Amino acid sequence: MTKSSKHHDRKNILHVVNIYFVIPYFIGGQFRYFGDKGYKMHVVCSASEYLDAYARAQGFDYREIPILRSVNIGQDLRSIRAICRYIREKNIGIVVGHTPKGALLAMIAARLTGVPIRIYFRHGLVYQTSHGVKRFILKTVDRMTSLLATRIVCVSPSVMKNAIADRLAPAHKQIILANGTCSGIDTSGKFNPRNIDSAKLDAMRRRWGLHDGDWVIGYTGRLVRDKGIIELVRAFRRLHAADSHYRLLLVGMFEKRDSLPPDVIDAVKSDPAIVWTDFQNTDMEYFYSMMNVYVLPSYREGFPTGVLEAQAMEVPVVTTRATGCIDAIHENETGLFVGHDDKELAEAIRSIHDGKTAVDGEKARRWVVENFDNHIVWKEIEKLYHQ
Repeated sequence: MTKSSKHHDRKNILHVVNIYFVIPYFIGGQFRYFGDKGYKMHVVCSASEYLDAYARAQGFDYREIPILRSVNIGQDLRSIRAICRYIREKNIGIVVGHTPKGALLAMIAARLTGVPIRIYFRHGLVYQTSHGVKRFILKTVDRMTSLLATRIVCVSPSVMKNAIADRLAPAHKQIILANGTCSGIDTSGKFNPRNIDSAKLDAMRRRWGLHDGDWVIGYTGRLVRDKGIIELVRAFRRLHAADSHYRLLLVGMFEKRDSLPPDVIDAVKSDPAIVWTDFQNTDMEYFYSMMNVYVLPSYREGFPTGVLEAQAMEVPVVTTRATGCIDAIHENETGLFVGHDDKELAEAIRSIHDGKTAVDGEKARRWVVENFDNHIVWKEIEKLYHQ
């Protein structure tokens, strides 16, 4: 494969991701925003039953190409060739790579085809919870991707700080969009409590078995160890043992990679006080509206979108000081920080329940609107496209 001499149109933008479910979080409303400005948006992604409907709704072109999380030399080479083919067919002028593996394949294909603007979105530092050879390999992958990119977007100040300290790429090559995140939050439309239909909310609460007297501890995202789900389930059981009106609402799917212990999985599936919805493709704003507090006891993040979405819906947050999480709340006003300890986590949740903190949902929404509204971030992304 050699560089293409064909002209690259910078109005044609290709995003490469590994799996569908990250597209609404990583890009979302950008499709319409940039489409209205005359850009043609494209996506390469592994196959998904949801992708076609979402592409039609958002107005972007796509191609299903396997982007595996694990290393598979043969498939990875075939995927790179397929991405190169798509770049040439669509005359792509800007390639944006997301997630470690998706970004690596995207940057290789973009470099081989001579795409002038190659942007790597560093959504986190996956190696932070790995050790030994695996940690070395993950760091090496990030450095390779960074070398091939013309610009690197770190999604939070703490991700950028650690990336510079770990020498993943030169500091001058890395930026943060406004105050952070990869796409911002739709605070005026989707994640606006004033737009919630009370009748629909009541119907959803009934569907998931939540009652008026329940005090709901919520979480959205993958159900894996790195997210602190073990500590969350244990903290909930402490609380529920003392007061049965606590409920735990888990919105997300189990994964084999970094999987939870069997006893925790069994507890989530069998405990009548725990509501597990599995993956949900719509109505996330309604799930936040069911919550009294949002909890993310994560060990590593890029910039936790769920934490910002919850605050936009006037839901206070309890989270850790892990990378990404440390940037996601205004301490003691919009949320509380805790360690990775189920007893400490339970106490923090109880303090919000009992009204013993200054944490306030209205303050939380105001903070997100002022700092992380999606239009703030999209204007910064457009500057990247013009460079």
